[in-house]
Amino acid sequence: QITLQAPAKINLFLRVVGRRSDGYHDLETWMQKLQLFDTITMEILSGDGEVEFSCSDPHVPADQANLAVRAAKAYFAASDKGLGYGVRMYLEKKIPVAAGLGGGSSDAGTVLRGLNTIFGHEFSEETLIALARSLGADVPFFVVDHDAVIAHGIGDIMYPVNSIDDCSFVLVNPNIFVSTAWVFQNLTLTRLSKNSKLSCFQKHKTVSSSLMEMQNDLEQVTCATYPEIDRIKGSLLAAGASKVLMSGSGPTVFGVF
Repeated sequence: QITLQAPAKINLFLRVVGRRSDGYHDLETWMQKLQLFDTITMEILSGDGEVEFSCSDPHVPADQANLAVRAAKAYFAASDKGLGYGVRMYLEKKIPVAAGLGGGSSDAGTVLRGLNTIFGHEFSEETLIALARSLGADVPFFVVDHDAVIAHGIGDIMYPVNSIDDCSFVLVNPNIFVSTAWVFQNLTLTRLSKNSKLSCFQKHKTVSSSLMEMQNDLEQVTCATYPEIDRIKGSLLAAGASKVLMSGSGPTVFGVF
């Protein structure tokens, strides 16, 4: 049995570069893990590839619609050391669902890491990233040890950067369910400038200057439908936040203090 924490993330920068033929979008994003966690307990069972799942939140599906379940099945399908085994998982849910904080993706990535630990690190990090890539765009970030990355592609081409440790993030979630797929379907892509706004950060590794470049292309869709997001941003600025932004596809807004 093993118990692991699955951290939430925020996107300090998120630019959608273009659409891909596989249905995903090419992204340029700066992601930071937070000290807000789901907790996953995994217990190995006999039974070839069997996956049992339960959760503290009854609204979280326990079938193939759940990314953590799909991650476990993907691991066993690829594993030799896992032949003849299955897993029972219990998820203590703390990260809001469909909140733009990567909760489901983090659960899936943590399951991959946990099973890999149980089975003696059968797979390299590169192989885990390949398994994670098949599950969703944010999942690769949660199978690596880095707390902050600049990511390209669908989020699977990652470059470690310094984690932000000299400020606090205040998260505000308006308790609205926002579908990531709906946001991307309704996104109007703008023309990409030749020079990335993240290029200076990648070159100089300076956090303070890069925070001034915070932006999220997905705000144009989510904020247009849910005006309370702009009201939350205004409240955080009034409370003294130096910068505010919606994370991911929303609706969670964070303030940097």
